[in-house]
Amino acid sequence: MVSQFKSVFDIIGPVMIGPSSSHTAGAARIGKIVRNIFGELPDQVDILLYESFAKTYRGHGTDIALVGGLLGMEPNDERLAESLKLAHEAGVEVAFVPKKEKAEHPNQVTMKVKKGDRSMSVTGISIGGGNIQISELNGFRINLSMGIPTFIVVHQDLPGLIAKVTQIFEQQAINIGTMTVTREAKGDKAIMIIEVDERDVGDSLEQLKAITHVHNASFFK
Repeated sequence: MVSQFKSVFDIIGPVMIGPSSSHTAGAARIGKIVRNIFGELPDQVDILLYESFAKTYRGHGTDIALVGGLLGMEPNDERLAESLKLAHEAGVEVAFVPKKEKAEHPNQVTMKVKKGDRSMSVTGISIGGGNIQISELNGFRINLSMGIPTFIVVHQDLPGLIAKVTQIFEQQAINIGTMTVTREAKGDKAIMIIEVDERDVGDSLEQLKAITHVHNASFFK
């Protein structure tokens, strides 16, 4: 018999604050990924909650978990219970918007963050045991499970930019497993999602961020 579990953590669940791994640990991880991709603390966040998240987000701590993750907290951070207060003190305007529409998954959330003239929208789902998937980024359909070392590069759609990115990986001896590039329109904003074989990527992330016309770059181990 082949086990469906990859590790003991798939069975016992993550170390966390709160009653539900889907509603708290998973939610905190979604919030933290949004913060990492955005690259800074936003001034404003609209949190659109669907189905189960919409019905129980206060009682199960989904609200504090999402905001705590956005503040950079892990699921087991003891400050999680005060995340709404800490966000307010940091000048972050938070709005929760329960939605009545059906969603692809019962534990689904879209976080729309904004700072100045910068904005970003990320849709994530909590699939249980603290595990998550990111299914949409700025309107682009993606499939990011966070189980594989992954770079996300937000950039301007310009000739030669992809070559500059892959050249950095060649110099660092980082092998690319899969690479997906999507764009809003020719010459507009685009996103690279690059899965790699190595978890030790040296200073490649800093080099990516230094490329002209790269708006932001993130790496998830």
